[in-house]
Amino acid sequence: MKKRLLWIIGLVSGTFGAITAILGYLFSSRIMYMKNKDAAFILQREKEAKRFDEVWFEHVNKEEMWVDSPNGYPIKAIYFQPLQTKNTIILCHGVTENKINSMKYVRLFERLGFNSVVYDHRRHGDSGGKTTSYGHYEKYDLQAVMKSLKEKLGEGGIIGVQGESMGAATTLLYAGTLEDEADFYISDCAFSDFSEQLYHLMMKQTPLRTSLAIKLADIFLRMRDGYSVKSISPKEAVTRIEKPVLFIHSIPDDFILPEMTIEMYSLKPGPKKLKLFEEGPHAQSYNMNSDAYERLVAEFLEEFVFVEKTKK
Repeated sequence: MKKRLLWIIGLVSGTFGAITAILGYLFSSRIMYMKNKDAAFILQREKEAKRFDEVWFEHVNKEEMWVDSPNGYPIKAIYFQPLQTKNTIILCHGVTENKINSMKYVRLFERLGFNSVVYDHRRHGDSGGKTTSYGHYEKYDLQAVMKSLKEKLGEGGIIGVQGESMGAATTLLYAGTLEDEADFYISDCAFSDFSEQLYHLMMKQTPLRTSLAIKLADIFLRMRDGYSVKSISPKEAVTRIEKPVLFIHSIPDDFILPEMTIEMYSLKPGPKKLKLFEEGPHAQSYNMNSDAYERLVAEFLEEFVFVEKTKK
């Protein structure tokens, strides 16, 4: 009887362990290998929305750049030089997108007096990399792009970084945990904490009502990809950013909640500006408020960036 009880306990424990391992593996795989949008779909979408001008793209002065990631793969970038200036903005796209989604911002910043660098995040577009890490490894890639750009430009000029969604989280993580080397940053609909974001999405998209899945995913991410979800915390990074930050979000965004941006704005010391647009789902603030968005960025630059450069 005793042996039978031990056998049953062992069977139950083994079965529970196997189920736990399977769930942890599946949850971590979904995070690491989120399905990217098809490149042809992104291009067609941007063309139909008149956010990508093929004629302009073919004729604008530009240069392809390949940047070596410290993580061991090539990063594909394009340096757009429509203007005779060293003022340059680095543009970071969101998860599942690619550099084509950043082209609308290239044109915006061209009107504001900036050249631009767009690039594909790891495991997106033409860049290498096997997994998506939501800013953990991506921040090192941004650092490499920044270094390459500065070597190309030499002394002088104003350099900024603008990110959208995961690209915004990457921007803040870069500035707050690696180096606050740009002259300004623009964070458009970033999440403030990856574990909190995962829990929000789990509650919104699944019937699960426990954080156990996230804890399992965290264990497996540590083993499989070398980082913890808790280490991806833009709200901690912003407390160490000294340069000006423009925080943008749209109130109807229910994918990444605007409260996350409001929290980061409150935590960021020094020069900062916050704008919550009344219209636009996730990552659509510019698409649905283009004129107001451009005025906002222009005002931010005049108030916090150009003035400081003049003083120097």
